[in-house]
Amino acid sequence: MTDPNTDSLVETIGASRGTDYFLMREQLSADETELMMKVRAFGDAEILPVAADYWERGDFPFELLPKLATLGIVGDTMEGYGITPMTAVGQGLVSYELGRIDGSVGTFLGVHVGLAMQSIYLLGSPEQRERWLPDMARLERIGAFALTEPEHGSDSVGLETTARRDGDGWVLRGRKRWPGNATWCDIIVVFARDESDGQVKAFVVEKDDPGYSASKIGGKVALRMVQNADIVLDDVRVGEDRRLQQCDSFADVSKVLMGTRNMVAWASTGHAVAAYEIALTYAQRRTQFGRPIARTQLIQSKLVEMLGDVTAMQLYCIRLGRLIDEGKLSDTMAALAKYFCSVRARHVCRLARDVLGGNGITLDFHVMRHLCDMEALVTYEGTAEMQSLIVGRDITGQSAFV
Repeated sequence: MTDPNTDSLVETIGASRGTDYFLMREQLSADETELMMKVRAFGDAEILPVAADYWERGDFPFELLPKLATLGIVGDTMEGYGITPMTAVGQGLVSYELGRIDGSVGTFLGVHVGLAMQSIYLLGSPEQRERWLPDMARLERIGAFALTEPEHGSDSVGLETTARRDGDGWVLRGRKRWPGNATWCDIIVVFARDESDGQVKAFVVEKDDPGYSASKIGGKVALRMVQNADIVLDDVRVGEDRRLQQCDSFADVSKVLMGTRNMVAWASTGHAVAAYEIALTYAQRRTQFGRPIARTQLIQSKLVEMLGDVTAMQLYCIRLGRLIDEGKLSDTMAALAKYFCSVRARHVCRLARDVLGGNGITLDFHVMRHLCDMEALVTYEGTAEMQSLIVGRDITGQSAFV
C-alpha cells in the first residue's frame, strides 16, 4: 500500500495532461492559444506553489500583482485605454487557466476587470473611462464592485442603499456585503437607488472618502484568499463627476452581469479540469490491494463521468465565447452556461475528492481547495437556482420567481 508523492503530483497538475478529449485547442486561434499557455505557465510557476498556504491563511498574495501586471491579461473584450485587446474566448481562457490553478486569484481579476472596469467601460462617459481605466489596466489602481447587500442577494434589484442629490454632488447611504477586493482596493463601483426617481444609479467611491468603511468578512471556507467585505456608506459625498453617466436603471447593471456569468462558466471549467487531472494522476499512482486503484471499475466509472462533464463544459464555453464575439449572446444563454458549468464543476470536484479518499481532504492534494471554492462559484453572480429560473422563464414563457 503506497501513497503517491505529492510533489510529483503537483508537477503533473502543472502539465495539464489528458483533459482536451474533444480537441478543444483546435478551435482556438494562434493568439488565443498563446494567451492560454502564457497564463498556464505563470499559474504553474508563480501561483500553484503558494496557493495552498495563502488559501489556508486567508491572505491575498499581493506580491503577485506586479507580476500579473506584466502578463497583459487585463482585457475582457474592452478596447483602448491601455487595455490588452482579446476575444471573448481569449478572456475566457484567462479565467479558465486561473481557475485551474486557484479560484481566489481568478476571482480577484474577475472582480477588478469583469465587474469594476466593465462597469466604468459600459456605464461611464468617455471622460470617466479615461480618468480611471488606464491605471486599472496597469493594475496600478484596483477596483471592486458593490451591488449585493446584507438583505438583498438574489433580489439585488431591490437594493436599499440610497443616493440623494445634494447641490452639485450626491450623498450615499447604506450597506453592502461580499464585494471582493473591497478591504484594500483603490476605487469601488457602488450601486444605489436615487431617492428622487427610484432608479438605480452607479457611483465611483474612493477608499479614502469620508464615511466609507470596509471590514473583512471572516470565517469563509471558500475563496479564502479573496478579501470580501462588509461595507458601510455613512453619508459618503461624491461629485456628479463620479456618477457613471450611462447607468439609469437596473437594466444597465444587468449589462455588466451578463458578461461576468460567461467568466464564471469558464472559471468553473478550470476548477473541474484541475480536479479531474488530480484524480486521474492519483488513481494511476495509488496502490491498494496490490494494484493501482485506476484498475478498478468503480474508479474508472468516476473518471469517465468526470471527463464527460469536463468536455461538455469546455464545449459550452467555446461556443459561449464565440457567440459573444459575434454579438449573439443573450442573457439567458449566459445564465444557462453559468448554471450548467458551475453545478457540474462542483460535482466533478466532489467525485475527485471521492477518488482521493482520505487524502482528498488535505490541501496537499488541492482537490478540497477547488471543491470549497466551487461552493462560492455556484452562488456568486447569480445562484444556480436563479439561473434556472431565468432560463425557465425564457423556455416556458412563465415566471416562477415568486
